[in-house]
Amino acid sequence: MSSNNKTNSLIKWLAIGVDFLLLNAVMYFFRLYHPQMMAWQWETRQLFFVVCNFALLLSEWHYHTIIQERMVSAGEIVKRSVQLTMVFTLVAYIILKAIDVHRAVGWLLIMQGTIVFVLVIISRLFERSVVKQYRKVGGNSRMVVLVGTDPELWKVCECLLGDPTMGYRVRGYYADEKNEDARVTWLGTIQDLIDNQDHPENLALGDEMYVSLSRRDGHTIRALSRLCDKTVTKFYFVPISVESIGLNFKRDFINDIEVFTTHETPLEDPVNKAVKRLMDIVLSLVFLIPTAILFPIIYLIIKIQSPGPILFKQKRTGLDGKDFYCYKFRSMHVNADADRVQATKDDPRKYPFGNFMRKANIDELPQFLNVLQGRMSIVGPRPHMLAHTEQYSQLIDKYMVRHFVKPGVTGWAQVTGFRGETKELWQMEGRVKRDIWYIEHWSIWLDIRIIWLTAKSIFIHDKNAY
Repeated sequence: MSSNNKTNSLIKWLAIGVDFLLLNAVMYFFRLYHPQMMAWQWETRQLFFVVCNFALLLSEWHYHTIIQERMVSAGEIVKRSVQLTMVFTLVAYIILKAIDVHRAVGWLLIMQGTIVFVLVIISRLFERSVVKQYRKVGGNSRMVVLVGTDPELWKVCECLLGDPTMGYRVRGYYADEKNEDARVTWLGTIQDLIDNQDHPENLALGDEMYVSLSRRDGHTIRALSRLCDKTVTKFYFVPISVESIGLNFKRDFINDIEVFTTHETPLEDPVNKAVKRLMDIVLSLVFLIPTAILFPIIYLIIKIQSPGPILFKQKRTGLDGKDFYCYKFRSMHVNADADRVQATKDDPRKYPFGNFMRKANIDELPQFLNVLQGRMSIVGPRPHMLAHTEQYSQLIDKYMVRHFVKPGVTGWAQVTGFRGETKELWQMEGRVKRDIWYIEHWSIWLDIRIIWLTAKSIFIHDKNAY
């Protein structure tokens, strides 16, 4: 076994230590320059320092950093940082108010928490970059052993080796026959593993074992699982390709009977649905205010460059496959092909300001009216023209699954490289795949991340936006 678990703990504790340094640096700065803290007596300042450090300690207990984990997204890191600073601020406020209910510390703690949050995010980005580079050069690596030769196992191997910053190293594979095309070393037969399970020191093992054998070899799989337990090795079972159903099953129960469904959407939960709807209403109102301010300017420019209506209204497919009218600022000259032909990079139907609006997402602003009406959400699968729904529902398996939720002004597919024209079928297949992933993995934090990535495109134009 390697010492990577100890290294992961060291990374975590170093990051926690940095959090405390940042908090105390901010408090020391406030002590020198913030009028409220400057007016406090020495004892009050000391109490404030102690309470804030204790509050951060409690917050770190539940929401400490996760940068040491190998498969963690930037969104999860941001979510964790938000939770950390919010809980810290709330706990500090409750304790300070319990000590002296008349002391005004609310705005001071909010200001301090905001600054700490910004600094923590910056430190997390730096720390994560350092950890990735450290793993890339061979540090904090995790050794992997494969068992079997099924194609699904080699896909796992490619995934683990594909990103060296995750720190995975494949020692080799055990199989009944040597695979001449394998990129990794043949370590012996599966029977060698079984015969030496009482003498693991004779085997080349690692930190993790990925086993891809037929379910008919259940006795062998169980023996390998026991071997992993004995050697403190994490065991993973990968179904072989011929036994893979190709469906993303989710577990459910009817009384005490276990059943599986192909699609489980978090937004079926009434609480999640209410939270998302509340965010849609609040953010729609926020975005419609600047839209109203900009409307006279947009109105004049559109009228000068392209005579015709300001708003473009088009029927698109929405929730449960039902049609609705989607609103946009008109970015093209009035034409007869608007309901069946996608915009292309050098589309002659676009006029200059319309082209700019499309790249900066300004043309989408009227869709916040659709959101207020409840026909759309701010984040969700983009609604398609009726002609495209009819076409692609016949060509792409699971295409209509994207209509299990409300369509969105922006979506996961759009911020992960599948925005714009779909010249080839694989492009639409990629978009649908990401839409379904979003439906099955929805969270309020994922929505926030997508909104942030969309906002960035206003300043960093997407090459696929045209």
